Amino acid sequence: MEQYLSQLNEAQLAPTLQKDGPMIVIAGAGSGKTRVLTIRIAYLMSQGVDPFNILALTFTNKAAREMKKRIADIVGNSEAKNLWMGTFHSIFAKILRFEADKLGYPSNFTIYDTQDSQRLISSIIKEMGLDKDIYKYKQVYSRISSYKNSLITVKAYFQNGELQESDAMAKRPRMGEIYQNYVDRCFKAGAMDFDDLLLKTNELLTRFPDVLLKYQDRFRYILVDEYQDTNHSQYLIVRALSDRFQNICVVGDDAQSIYAFRGANINNILNFQKDYDDVKTYRLEQNYRSTKNIVQAANSIIDKNKTKLDKVVWTANDDGPKIIVNRLITDAEEGRFVAASIWDNKMNNQLKNGEFAVLYRTNAQSRAIEDALRKRDIPYRIYGGLSFYQRKEIKDVLAYLRLIVNPADEEALKRVINYPTRGIGQTTIERLVVAANHYNRSIFEVMMHLDKIELKINAGTKRKLEDFVTMIRSFQVMNANADAFQVAEHVSKKTGLIQEFKKDGTPEGIARMENIEELLNGVKDFVEGQQEIADATGSLSEFLEDVALATDLDQDTGDDDRVALMTIHLAKGLEFPHVYIVGMEEDLFPSAMSMNTRTELEEERRLFYVALTRAEKQAYLTYTLSRYRWGKLIDAEPSRFIEEIDEQYLEYITPINDRRYKPMIDADIFGEVDKSKLRLKKPIAGKSPKGPSEEQLRKLRKLKPVSDGAPTGNLFDSDLVAGTKVNHTRFGRGEIIKLEGVGQDKKAEIRFENGGLKKLLLRFAKLEVL
Repeated sequence: MEQYLSQLNEAQLAPTLQKDGPMIVIAGAGSGKTRVLTIRIAYLMSQGVDPFNILALTFTNKAAREMKKRIADIVGNSEAKNLWMGTFHSIFAKILRFEADKLGYPSNFTIYDTQDSQRLISSIIKEMGLDKDIYKYKQVYSRISSYKNSLITVKAYFQNGELQESDAMAKRPRMGEIYQNYVDRCFKAGAMDFDDLLLKTNELLTRFPDVLLKYQDRFRYILVDEYQDTNHSQYLIVRALSDRFQNICVVGDDAQSIYAFRGANINNILNFQKDYDDVKTYRLEQNYRSTKNIVQAANSIIDKNKTKLDKVVWTANDDGPKIIVNRLITDAEEGRFVAASIWDNKMNNQLKNGEFAVLYRTNAQSRAIEDALRKRDIPYRIYGGLSFYQRKEIKDVLAYLRLIVNPADEEALKRVINYPTRGIGQTTIERLVVAANHYNRSIFEVMMHLDKIELKINAGTKRKLEDFVTMIRSFQVMNANADAFQVAEHVSKKTGLIQEFKKDGTPEGIARMENIEELLNGVKDFVEGQQEIADATGSLSEFLEDVALATDLDQDTGDDDRVALMTIHLAKGLEFPHVYIVGMEEDLFPSAMSMNTRTELEEERRLFYVALTRAEKQAYLTYTLSRYRWGKLIDAEPSRFIEEIDEQYLEYITPINDRRYKPMIDADIFGEVDKSKLRLKKPIAGKSPKGPSEEQLRKLRKLKPVSDGAPTGNLFDSDLVAGTKVNHTRFGRGEIIKLEGVGQDKKAEIRFENGGLKKLLLRFAKLEVL
């Protein structure tokens, strides 16, 4: 243990050795908070605290796995296994499995992901005969989610006149009914959505004092990472569990609170000292990650926020290069700059692709970056795109597996009852739904008792339904004695899913086959991994829970060397030597939707702070003068955040005086205003009014001087010959093959290294002779 404690600096050591009582660690970006948390847990165990009595809540499952591995290195694997460590959702899903019967749920309840929940809400809106343009299912889902995170149950909703009134004003007076139906249908299907995992835990701890006492006694030491990103529901659970022993340690950085849109409440960290008596406060202010220029630039940004805790982040690292700011004309040119800069950095400094990250405010911005990286053959990976587990063929296999564990799961049943096609039409499914609602039973139960209920279906359809039930029940029998991999492999063959894709000989069909194969590999890995965990069996229900709670960043990216492309929200907790923050424009970053109040603007500023502090060695900020948004080219202006950085930390590739509010036309063309003339006079006969010169008009049009064939010293009028090596801003390096035409029509045929053969009109081509 001593050797690990000796790795900590004085500021890190103090909270690590503080054993009992409430404490808050305010940790600046890159200050080693994960190391403090990890060694603190190992230290508690070395002081005789039973690992079964320690609860550690992290932001991602991946972070929990990495911390557990580090702790295992210090105290040994067998002890580390007994720690309760994971995300809020995964830990409380585990507790709910044990206690589900108290709330009327089966212990093998299904966890609905966002897509499942939205599909169910869409079905409910349709069944209620509501206008889907007014009751948009995604908006309804988002509203219900925010209710649950604010602990507004259906009962609380109907007791709250203001909420009902605001929904009525939004022309959605039946919102409460949809909410009620959604909750009822989830309950009948034995399913909880993500928000229920917190809401039901609160219900459990509030309604059953004996259960609360049991877990208070169990979790005598509680540690919470990224406390600034907890919502009201999470805050109440932590408060309840820690109330008895008050050995709670929260770690966070108010400057990195960026999840308000998910209900995160920055006041949880700001008010922590008021919630407990004798709170010890520790500050980790030394940044080990970034250069001085990056740390001080980030400080100069976050200083503009009024709502914050006191701390001064500093670093003993080198000054490092200044932050590079570049103005481009369009988003396509921005993409080409990023790709060229990555290419040059790689070549000049022998760097790997994995040392670069491109961060953006919205997912839509990735397209121009992707195009440019592809043209230069730079491999990249997008985080936050379509997750592996959200692909159709994977969802299909998982739906069958979910049905085995929980046959009441309505969404899983509707997804696969007729896939692969087995002749059960939409009308039959609708009749089954109606019957299930009428008898208040699950659809699967209705299908098991077709002889006892009135259902207008013919004998052929009835037989097909019975065959489906028999197939699922046979899978259940197998599941009783087999592990997750054996069941998944059997199901993917027996259901006909693999044959379905084999029949489809297209590249897409083959890719789907490969995805199912990859899923089976993943199940196999999972089963083997579970052998190392205490109380784990490698069962199908364990695998499904692991999948349901996986976040995008939990996916193992392997060791493939790729440039990382992601939104800033996803970049939290990561670090890269070189970071490009693109789209630094007003109404994009800060977002137009987040500038109505100071609170929203401060959250955007914290988001920029997070982006900048991901960089270890070099940060780049880019903005454009125009950008395609919603299919239209719009004018853009630089983000206020660029101006908020202290000038001494910045280096402009474009001149500083060109930065903001640059007139698009030359002021000289207007001449001086003669104030002695009270009204405009007609020009004197025979004289033309003075207009702009040719040179000024050329500036105005932003065109190169047009050649008339006479030698003017312009590049394009010089004696370019076949074989001349040139560079083009878009196509890169190339060689002139031949020239043709004269004057304004002079063209060059150029073979580019990456762009192939192009014929360019020289008066417009931006060429540079190498």
